[in-house]
Amino acid sequence: MASPVTDFTGLRATFLNCTLKKSPALSHTEGLIDASANLMRKHGVDVDVIRPIDHDIAIGVYPDMKEQGWEKDAWPDLYPGILDSDILVIGGPIWLGDNSSVTKIIIERLYALSSMLNDEGQSIFYGRVAGCLITGNEDGIKHCAMNILYSLGHVGYTIPPQADAGWIGEAGPGPSYLDEGSGGPENDFTNRNTTFMTWNLMHMAQALRASGGIPAYGNVRPAWSDGERFDWENPEYRS
Repeated sequence: MASPVTDFTGLRATFLNCTLKKSPALSHTEGLIDASANLMRKHGVDVDVIRPIDHDIAIGVYPDMKEQGWEKDAWPDLYPGILDSDILVIGGPIWLGDNSSVTKIIIERLYALSSMLNDEGQSIFYGRVAGCLITGNEDGIKHCAMNILYSLGHVGYTIPPQADAGWIGEAGPGPSYLDEGSGGPENDFTNRNTTFMTWNLMHMAQALRASGGIPAYGNVRPAWSDGERFDWENPEYRS
């Protein structure tokens, strides 16, 4: 077996911490994000961690909501860094068994960019990988992860195997991830899944970069609009 690549210098990653707490308030989600981000940094990845709540991000499904009547919108200043990243990780807390309101806003604003195309005519997100991290003290990790990973895959991100991890404490009011005695940072299941997610993101991002991304055949929007059907056979009754 060939020696695995462990130097990912040149890759960039953005972590979006969709906590409801503005900096510098303690964020339990950021505690789990740091575990993944520090592992990436250890292996050469350039990492940015952003709290969207710290920025005036408008609500909507357009790239710049100021053009839709909003007075302020920080999203146009933030998304170029996301598009420059090989890896995107969305982290967030569970509230009422679901993703936070900030997570939902971010998903909508990413969706707002889905009309953008790369130089090959594919979705602008092709050739990039994504994962998610979830924290809370109620059940819902898999539910929240399914929503995030489906959404990111739908707009064009590549989702590697085991691309989610999370930690939840005892059901009901109780300690959160970074609280003393929570057991969160020591939880073997969480640490294993976070480690696997982090390595799979780096491996897949490196592989996509080395291969030039997703091959541009069968997925090019302008070509489809021009009549190319990539071997799709339309049934006669629909012709």
